[in-house]
Amino acid sequence: MEKRGLGRGLNSLFGDYDLDFNEDFKKAPVKEEKVEKTVAVESKTNKNQPDTNHIEVEIGLIDRNPQQPRRNFDEKALAELAQSIKTHGIIQPLIVVKNGDRYTLVAGERRWRASKIAGIKTVPIVIKNYNEQQMAEIAIIENLQREDLNPIESARAIKELMVNYNITQEKVADKIGKSRSAVANTLRLLNLPDSVIELILQNKLSAGHARVLLALEDDAFEKELALKCVEKKYSVRDLEKLIKKIKTNKTSAKVEKSVELNAFIKDLNTVFGTKVNVLGNDNKGRIIINYYSADDLQRIYDIINK
Repeated sequence: MEKRGLGRGLNSLFGDYDLDFNEDFKKAPVKEEKVEKTVAVESKTNKNQPDTNHIEVEIGLIDRNPQQPRRNFDEKALAELAQSIKTHGIIQPLIVVKNGDRYTLVAGERRWRASKIAGIKTVPIVIKNYNEQQMAEIAIIENLQREDLNPIESARAIKELMVNYNITQEKVADKIGKSRSAVANTLRLLNLPDSVIELILQNKLSAGHARVLLALEDDAFEKELALKCVEKKYSVRDLEKLIKKIKTNKTSAKVEKSVELNAFIKDLNTVFGTKVNVLGNDNKGRIIINYYSADDLQRIYDIINK
């Protein structure tokens, strides 16, 4: 699957969210022994600025972010991260917001999940004063920075952000550090048939495959070629060649219509008083009669029923 870096650092993407992490957490590994639960102290600074309290809390007090765009987590990668955490501790703290006596994750769900697998009882956190929209934006940005967010998950997250908070494509593009065209192309993936979307979610098809299929603008054809891609393990280039070949064959089929068939098509145009297309040849095909209004359709119906 094609991967692209955002071309911007994490801090520049998060802007005013102030996601610089305390150097103590970067340098020193977290000890595995249980640390007594610490209560966060309310920040006395400007309420418009995020808090930066670095504390250690019981992992059971942290809940996942309901706006987390990632739904599927690689079990093997989580197991490897869990082993690393057992050995070195959590180097980078989780980002959370306070929710009563509990905390809601904003960023760091992989570390949180891996810590639970590793049996870690307490984890380092940084408490922020983010609203729901900021939490949704940061969850998307964090995953895009890792570059392996499934393209459908990314598209759904961007769409939810736009719908829930009435944000334009331009504003979303600016917030997540992508061009407007990149955002538009990502959203277009949601126009694919459900069965094709499911193949992308299962990582059986890449975003590159999806973009090629979208150009067909034919659901049945998209489904057929998507399944063939999976079965034959076609690359994006292989798919492009296949589509080009199919289109070439269709063009050839049109050219190969007999003189008699072409004369028949002209007669149909005259009889129905509208454009008539024939897809196929003398032995097999389809007749398509075009109409342009309800009255036009009734007129054609009356002709057929004479």
